Amino acid sequence: MDGDRRGWRQCLLSGAVFAVCMAGTTLPTPLYTLYQEKFGFSELTVTVVYAVYAFGVIGVLLLAGNASDSVGRRPVLLCGLGFSAASALCFLAATGLGWLYAGRLMSGLSAGLFTGAATAYVMELAPPGGAGRATFVATAANMGGLGCGPLLAGLLAQYAPWPLYLPFAVHLALVACSAAVLLRLPETVRERRPPSTVRPQRPGLPPQVRPVFGPPAIAAFVGFALFGVFTAVSPAFLAESLDVHNHAVGGLIVALAFFSSTVGQLAVGRIGVGRSLPFGCFALLAGLALLAGALRWDLLILVALSAIVGGGGQGLALRAALATVAQASPEHQRAAVISTLFVVGYAGISVPVIGVGVLVGPMGLEGAGLVFIAVMAVLVSAAGVYLLRRPVPVKP
Repeated sequence: MDGDRRGWRQCLLSGAVFAVCMAGTTLPTPLYTLYQEKFGFSELTVTVVYAVYAFGVIGVLLLAGNASDSVGRRPVLLCGLGFSAASALCFLAATGLGWLYAGRLMSGLSAGLFTGAATAYVMELAPPGGAGRATFVATAANMGGLGCGPLLAGLLAQYAPWPLYLPFAVHLALVACSAAVLLRLPETVRERRPPSTVRPQRPGLPPQVRPVFGPPAIAAFVGFALFGVFTAVSPAFLAESLDVHNHAVGGLIVALAFFSSTVGQLAVGRIGVGRSLPFGCFALLAGLALLAGALRWDLLILVALSAIVGGGGQGLALRAALATVAQASPEHQRAAVISTLFVVGYAGISVPVIGVGVLVGPMGLEGAGLVFIAVMAVLVSAAGVYLLRRPVPVKP
């Protein structure tokens, strides 16, 4: 009993460290309008600053996604916290656009190191028989942390002094506490190897995965793209179109999407993987439709509903997509297949978001948003209809 209690305490502490790191990746979200005023850059630049994060994540997934299997979980997570601290320092020192690019890149590197390693670490620290609850802790820490970032920054920017500095100073303090906690937790990888043994992990699709990979990958791409546009563009839309200048409200809207994703991922256990993937696609479609209505009629309630419905659909689709491709993969290639799925997902955060930024100039925010929604709606509708006609095989 004491061993179980200690195991759950360690599991929860590692989950808290995970949440702190992920919160840092979304911390700048409600502050972009303030940076635009300070440095005088365009909406396109905002989307590029945001997308740099995805390039950092993809780079780590390709070059060192399996590093913690070799060198151990704690060294990789400590390195991730180091990049998270470096990101906060870049934003604290920001005197121009270059600092924002550097901060977002550091943030992407930290998330890339944390996503796989921290998920495995949380689950490995749980006592025997606790895999289900540990999965919940890891999911809640990941998406909950992403949601807490904009919420914390929005509240501090709106109701506390130094809006462009205090959020990052607070996060830096949380990172320091997280490092202290991590140093007191045990290592779970028993046979560790030197860093020189880490090799780039090339994404790959074995023949048996290819027939089932397309629709889950499309769902992941659209879900990440919806989150990307929400995170990069919604503060500007709230300020310019809805005349909502409260940073806390902007942070809350983005947080709703991430919190709803957590709920959606948890619901997969009840709904089942086979049904969750098409359900997730059509929930994403509904979220896109609500976002289109918000852009067309300038209604805040539709923005909030879009975040809730689209976030829930993203959670359903992502967890079901992961389960589907992992189940179809040979065990020795499973990590490479999952990395490929995440590379597709994070491409959704970068390419469409930059596309929206490019279109804002000639078409305005509403026009660019509607073009994005139309393209994503076609993709996710095709995936959903395909999955209804040819459901993914689910092992008992």
